[in-house]
Amino acid sequence: MSYRTLGKTGVKVSPLTLGAMNFGERANGDHADAISIIHRALDAGINIIDTADSYSQGESEIIVGKAIQGRRDDVIVATKFHSQWSDGINTRGSSRRWIFAEVENSLRRLGTDYIDLYQQHKPDPEVDIEETVGALDDLVRQGKIRYYGTTTNEAHLLVEAQWAAARTGRSKPATEQAPYSILARGAERAVFPVAQKFALGVLTWSPLAGGWLSGRHVAGSEAPPSARAARIPARHDPTLPINRTKRELAIRLADVAAEAGLTLPELAVAFVLRHPAVSSVLVGPRTYQHLESLLHVPDIHLEDSVLDAIDEIVPPGVTINRADEGWLPPWLDSRDPAGRRRPAPRRAAVDA
Repeated sequence: MSYRTLGKTGVKVSPLTLGAMNFGERANGDHADAISIIHRALDAGINIIDTADSYSQGESEIIVGKAIQGRRDDVIVATKFHSQWSDGINTRGSSRRWIFAEVENSLRRLGTDYIDLYQQHKPDPEVDIEETVGALDDLVRQGKIRYYGTTTNEAHLLVEAQWAAARTGRSKPATEQAPYSILARGAERAVFPVAQKFALGVLTWSPLAGGWLSGRHVAGSEAPPSARAARIPARHDPTLPINRTKRELAIRLADVAAEAGLTLPELAVAFVLRHPAVSSVLVGPRTYQHLESLLHVPDIHLEDSVLDAIDEIVPPGVTINRADEGWLPPWLDSRDPAGRRRPAPRRAAVDA
C-alpha cells in the first residue's frame, strides 16, 4: 500500500483510515470479531485508526485499545472529544476543563500513554477558540497528544483556529476531518481550498454517503429498510423528498460504476481519493467482508471520463442534503432564528 503525508506533520498515513464507529454495542458488539477486523486492516497496510469517546459510550476506544496492544508503535491512533454521552452538564464541549478531563479518559480506555491525533468532534460556538487551542497545545507540550485537529469545521472556522494559534504562539491545528462523498461535495467549495492553503492534513468521512452509495439501491425496487432511518431520519428516511433524490442519483451513479467495471462502493471511495486535498478516507466496516471489499480501492485509478460523468450527475461543490454535512451552524438552525434576524423594534409607549 502506498502512503501519503498527513499535511505538514511528516507523518505517513495509508490512504484508507479504519473508522471504528461501528465497533461496540451500536453496531458490532463482538469484541473478538471487531479486533479481528482491526488486525486484518493493520496486516493489509492500514496504519491509522479513527475512533471517538462517544462511539458506543467509549466502548469503541476500549476495543481499539485491545487490538493495538503489542503493535502500538506502528499505529496512528486518532480519537475525538466534544460530544456529550453522560448526564453531567460539563461533560461535553471544547472547554479546557472538559478537554483535560476527557483526554485522560480516552488514554485509559485506549490503554496508551499518548494519542497521535486528538480531534475536536464538532465546532463549539460557546467556547473561545483560543481556549480550545491553548488547552490542546498544552496537551501536546505534556506529551499526551502528538497533534490535534478539527472535524466538520466550516472554512472560516479553520482560518480562525489557525490565526488564534498564531496570535498566542501555540501549535496550530494539523488536520481537518470533513464529510465528503459524491453526494456531499460541499467541502470542495471552501474547506478543501483552505486546508490546502494552510497545508492541513485532510481525513474524510462517510464516503458511501451514509449507505446511499453502498449499492443497496437498485433501479425498479423499493428503497430497502434501514436502521439508520429511525436514528437520523433527516439523512436516511427514504420517504423524504431530498432523500428520494439521493436514491435516484445513487442509481445513476451505479450505472457509471458498472460502465467503468466497478461496484458503486469502489467508485465512491476511489472518487474521494482522487481529490488532491485528501490525505486519507475513513472506511467504517461493520464486518470482515465489508473491509475486504474495500482494501484494494487505493489501487483503482478513475479516468477523467469517469470523473466527468460523476460531475454531470452531481456538480462540484454541491451537497444534495445539508444534513449530510455533519454539523448545522446554530446561526442557520430554523429552531432558533435569532442568529439571522434582527429583533423586532420596540414600540413607543402610548400614554392613556
